[in-house]
Amino acid sequence: MVQRWDDLAFISWPYAAADVERLLPPGLEVDTFDGAAWVSLVPFRLTARPPGMPAVPWASRFSEVNVRTYVRDPGGRRAIWFLSLDASRLGAVLAARRSYRLPYMWARTTIDRSGGMLRYAGRRRWPEAGAAWDLAVDVGGDIERVDDLHRFLTARWRLVSPRPLELPARSIGFVTTTVDHPPWPLRHARLVEGRETLLAAAGLPGPNEAPVTAFSPGVTVRFARREPVGRR
Repeated sequence: MVQRWDDLAFISWPYAAADVERLLPPGLEVDTFDGAAWVSLVPFRLTARPPGMPAVPWASRFSEVNVRTYVRDPGGRRAIWFLSLDASRLGAVLAARRSYRLPYMWARTTIDRSGGMLRYAGRRRWPEAGAAWDLAVDVGGDIERVDDLHRFLTARWRLVSPRPLELPARSIGFVTTTVDHPPWPLRHARLVEGRETLLAAAGLPGPNEAPVTAFSPGVTVRFARREPVGRR
């Protein structure tokens, strides 16, 4: 699968490792930076297509917001674990829930831009209606030198997900999907308004600190085939 991700905001909060660890399935470990676990809220536009085929606008272009955290898989490799993914295309939601067993939700979503200000808004519709977000992000200039924290939060090349039901049972119930894309072009950004209930819906307490925020105009991403996760 090839996807294009555009107009991404990385809005990230530090958490006590125990607050995140209790939300993870057995076999995954919290990956920390300076002793803290991190949770990111990432809204963006997505265009998906099979390799060598054009995108179909009404079916494969939509906006999404995901709540993700940073883990080490049973093989010890760094990965992303999704706590929720809200998307505006019901067909994509149903397909991802069935094939990848990811916690996709159908939502009403909008992304509006005025100069350097982007507003991401939406409300969850199914299967757990109610969670909502309204985020205004002020985008600045390029980040010339990406620091270690931004690299920790954005330079992730695999996601781990539950073992698909159609695969044979294994001793470890996860698969990993690696992704390939150019380095993120990152820009300075500031969360101007941040009303949301996605973190609480994921089972997290309210954050105690202001978020670390960055913006990217986007990249083209290629997904490899899923592979079973091995032990260390």
